[in-house]
Amino acid sequence: MGGIVTAADIQDRDGGLALLATMFGLFPFLGKLFADSAYQGPIFHGALARVLPHIEIEIVKRSDRVKGFVVQPRRWVVERTIAWLNRCRRLAKDWENLNRNAVAFLKLASIRLMLRKLCNPS
Repeated sequence: MGGIVTAADIQDRDGGLALLATMFGLFPFLGKLFADSAYQGPIFHGALARVLPHIEIEIVKRSDRVKGFVVQPRRWVVERTIAWLNRCRRLAKDWENLNRNAVAFLKLASIRLMLRKLCNPS
């Protein structure tokens, strides 16, 4: 639905706000945002309320008591999608010199992924 490429010194929270700001008004049907614990706190919630006031945010937290691998609710969707995108050789490493090229290849990989899902519904 959207993507941006930032420098490595930009925190996920700040990059997430920049991404959501670029999507302002494009997807009015979105109602809920699932995020990990990096996005909790008043700074992100306040900025999100200004940029997209109709979206509710749900923080998916990891349990400190559980040891080993445990599937987190809704978090697997993000991790699965990232794994699918990393199957594209061009996205597996940071080869691009320009951010706009990296975003273009991210969009192309996403289109390829969506077309596969649409053409092979199983």
